[in-house]
Order: sequence, then C-alpha cells, then structure tokens
Amino acid sequence: MSDPAPQPMSKADHDKPALPAERVRAIAAAQGQAPFDLLVCGGTLVDVATAELRPADIGIVGGLVASIHPRGARADAAERLDAAGAYLAPGLIDTHVHLESSHMLPVHYAATVLAQGTTTVFWDPHELANVLGLEGVRWAIAASRGLALRVLVGASSSVPSAPGLERAGAEIGGAEMARMLRWPEVAGVAEVMDMAGVLSGTGRMAEVLAAGLASGKPIAGHARGLAGPKLQGFVAAGIGSDHELVSAADAIEKLRAGLWVELRGSHDYLLPEIVLALKALPRLPATLSLCTDDVFPDQLVRAGGMIDLVRRLVRYGLDPVQALVCGTHNGALRLGRSDIGLIGPGRAADLVLLDDLGAMAVRVVVAGGRIVARDGALAAPLAAPPAPALAGSVRVPTLGPEDFRIRLPAGVVGAGRRRALLRGIRGARFTQWTEIEAEVQDGIVQVPEHCSLMAVVHRHGRDPALPRLALLEDWGLWRGAWAATYAHDAHNLVLFGRDPADMAAAANAVIAAGGGMAVAAGGAVRAILPLPVAGLLSDAAPVAVADGFAALRAAADDVAEWKPPYRVFKALFGAALACNAGPHLTDMGLTDGGSGRIEQMLVRML
Repeated sequence: MSDPAPQPMSKADHDKPALPAERVRAIAAAQGQAPFDLLVCGGTLVDVATAELRPADIGIVGGLVASIHPRGARADAAERLDAAGAYLAPGLIDTHVHLESSHMLPVHYAATVLAQGTTTVFWDPHELANVLGLEGVRWAIAASRGLALRVLVGASSSVPSAPGLERAGAEIGGAEMARMLRWPEVAGVAEVMDMAGVLSGTGRMAEVLAAGLASGKPIAGHARGLAGPKLQGFVAAGIGSDHELVSAADAIEKLRAGLWVELRGSHDYLLPEIVLALKALPRLPATLSLCTDDVFPDQLVRAGGMIDLVRRLVRYGLDPVQALVCGTHNGALRLGRSDIGLIGPGRAADLVLLDDLGAMAVRVVVAGGRIVARDGALAAPLAAPPAPALAGSVRVPTLGPEDFRIRLPAGVVGAGRRRALLRGIRGARFTQWTEIEAEVQDGIVQVPEHCSLMAVVHRHGRDPALPRLALLEDWGLWRGAWAATYAHDAHNLVLFGRDPADMAAAANAVIAAGGGMAVAAGGAVRAILPLPVAGLLSDAAPVAVADGFAALRAAADDVAEWKPPYRVFKALFGAALACNAGPHLTDMGLTDGGSGRIEQMLVRML
C-alpha cells in the first residue's frame, strides 16, 4: 500500500508553534548541515546513562548539545575547546540547598559554585521565607534570575517549621503554597519539616501537601529520626525525598521505603558507613542523589560544595563514575528534569572537564553552552540581577546583662536563698530532657558550675523581644558568648554562653549590625560578621565573607568546648530547631518536638 499523497497545509497547521530556532540549528548541526557554535574535542565522555567511559567529541549549538560523535569526525565549529586528557561529565546538580547558609548574595554564591562545576541547584529559600514569608521567596526568584547557574526555587513549606512551638517572621499555609506553586519559577515543594503535622494528616500541613500533590511538582521531605510505621506514614503522605540521615541503616531503610535519598555532605562523619552500605547493595539505587544542604562560606570557598562532596565519596570508596551518576543524572531524575543531568543530543549544554576521576580536578566549566570558568576562576564576572534590599529585619532593642539571668516567679520563690529543681536540655543535635538542681538567690537562678546558658529572643516584631533562657548540660563551659540572627529555622536571635555580660555584648553587636553573628568574651566583642540582608546574608564578595566567617569560627573555638561529632560549631545553628524530636529552646520557651508541648522550666522548689 502506497503512502497517501501530501495534503495542502491548513491554516491550523500554519498556526502551530514552530520549534525554537536554536533547536532547529541543533538538528541541522547534528547532521552535518550546519556548523557547531562550540566543539569540545579530544576528551573522554563520562556516560552517566550507561556508566561507560568512551572517547567522544561534543558539538554544541547555543545552549544545547547537538551531537556526541567520534573524536575527529567533525571540525566545523565557530569555537573549539581542547579537552585532550580530560573527562567530560555533566554539570553537577545539587538537589537540596539553602543558599543562605553561604551567607552570600545569590550572585556571589553562583560565582563560587559555577567555577567548581555545579550548574544546577534546587534552592529552598526556607531561611528567607521564615524571616519574610512570600516576599522572601519572591526575592530569591528575583535575585537568581539570569545567572549562569540554573537556580530552581522551591516553595518553602515549613514557615514556621514547628507551628505552636516557635514564632518566625511569617506563616505559610495551604493557600500560600498553592499560590507559590503557580509561579513558573517554582519547581516543587521544598523540605517538609513539620513531621508531626504530616503524620497527623490534618491541619495546615495537610493543606500544604494537598497543594503540592495537586501541582504535580516534587515534594521534598525532612524525616530525621523517622523509622518503621512513622516513616511509612510520612512517605504515604506523598513526600518523595529526604536528606536527614542519621546512620547507614537509616539511609537503607529510607531507600527501601521508596524515598529519594539526597545524600548530603554536611555530616561527613556518616559518609564512610553509608558508602559501605551502598556498596553492599546489588546495585546503586537510581533514587540516590547528592546535595549540600548547608555549606558555610569558608568551606564553600576553600574546599567546595558539591565537588567536595563527590571527592569525599570517592575517597571513602565509591566508584567515581557512580558518584558522578548520583551527582548528575539521578539528581535530574529527582527534580523531574529531562533536559539536564547527562550529556546527550538535545540536552542542556552543561558540562565539566575533569583532569582525572580521583581528585576530580575541574579544568573547564561550560554552562548553557558557554565557557563560564577555567581552572577554578570565572571566565567573566556575573552581573547581579536587580533585587530589593532586605534591611531592617532585626527588631530587638538593646539588651543588658540582667536580660540574661533566669528569674523565677516571685510568688513561687519568695525572698532569700533557696534551691530549685529545673528542667534543662542535655546534649547537642540529639537532645534529651534533664533535671538540674540550682541555688536561687532573691529569685535569680545561680547557674551551676557544670551548666551553660542558651537564650532565644524573638526578633521579627510579631511578639515582644523578651529573652527566653534555658540551662544546658553537656555543652561544655563557655568562656565567652555567641550570638546570631541566623539560627534554624525561625531565625530569631539565639545566644550561647554563661556570663550575662558576655551574652549582652554579643547580642548588642549583632543588633547594631542589623543582623549577623558575634563572639564576645570579657565583656568585649572579639569577632563579628554583619549580615544586614534579612539578618542572614552579607553583600560582601565571597572571599571577604569566607574570611569573616573563618575569623568568627576561630573566635568561637576560643570560647567554646567542642566535642565531636555532635557538639560542634555547626550545632549552634540548629539548637533551636523545634521540629526535631526532643527538647529545644525557642522564642516561646522550652519546647518538645516529639510531644508538641511547651514545658515550664521550674519543676518544683526544694
């Protein structure tokens, strides 16, 4: 039977949208009917679809890969990039990151990670949203437009992360979630942290999840400590991923539950055992991607973000090609993006030239078909997109030493010297309730010698800025104080210390700076990093932010007693994270993330 005769083109056919001109050119170039814009020649392709290493040249038109072909088969290109001796891998994809932990503006963050080979990130602007609500998410979108780094923005779901236990600068519910998910720049629901709300299946979190499911976009999770029936229930809610791993067994259980595990680099002590567990599986799961979550600026500038994670995984025994598969192709699958994650015809021309697969030394980075970095430095500066200023977010008056003394109610205590049994918090990261005996003089608790103090001050202007205090055990003896307006997740003013004068000095330095972090000792400020943008970010250049943060870290080392792996510098920032199980101090008092209750400090007078 012969083919039907061609019919005249109808008006409807004329009105159909045509392929974009760039793709039409790529089709022609792939067939040798037009030259490439850029020809990457002489390298070895890391094929993350088949896990093969094979010699190949790559022809690029505009922002697209047009063809993968044998070395030397083509020479027609406006520009050639010599890749001799290099491995050609897709650009790295970070499936979960809070850019705010870098304390850099998005343009400065992009400049840093692009040169390291990261070309796509899924940003949960959760910290900005907890300070500014929807305006924070809008700012994240505006501030990341037009950067060579592909920034996919998530709709922050946990504002606050523990409703009823903390007060952030805003609240986001189902209506706000549905609204954000209609914005074209929003790629999914970001990190669902209210685990208790998810498992109850009712209220605000149910509305947030319903909006996410209706959108058809991915829903990211935070399932720290969940196992067995609770983990199953969390996944049954429609949540697709988790990065909150506590052990190798936890990672395997979550993979078996069907979660997309986003193996993160911010808890290095877990990586060796997780790599061993992964290597014991029959094959590496396709539901394993990589993320940084939080990387401090000094580490980001000096060691790297995603590239540092890939290097460490290889060092701990993961096959280099498999590590790259997790950091590229699997990440694209997780984000529902078929245009990125591997080097192939019609895909985005995002690729990294690596000098070897052990050290993962980055020679050249191509993003959107353009050479954006060579040998760790940008080829040209990035232009910052216009975005509104976010100053004036720290609404706290000057504080004095008396604000950092624990006072018990006069009607309960009376005058003179007595003793009291008080609830306190023991440990860092995995916290427990403890009961502490302390002397009380004229209503003021005398901090026992083995204890330190934590304070949280509401800083958003939605409640009075009154310090809430707690006694800490197993936090070492502070020889000074630490204060910060960057403190997961409500980002109130959080302090650690022992001496009220030091705590007041650190707090007032941060307040005067319009936000930031400070260390004080002997009643004087020893180091400060101003963060005037929402109390979270600096507008300084990356190296300046990194140096300032490193100086602050060193000052903290001088006044604190660390005890790895949990009582470490990083633990300061998550100590008020009330959504996690166990006791935490927030701006509302002593809270229990497991029970959802606010507890009184005073157990009884003795």
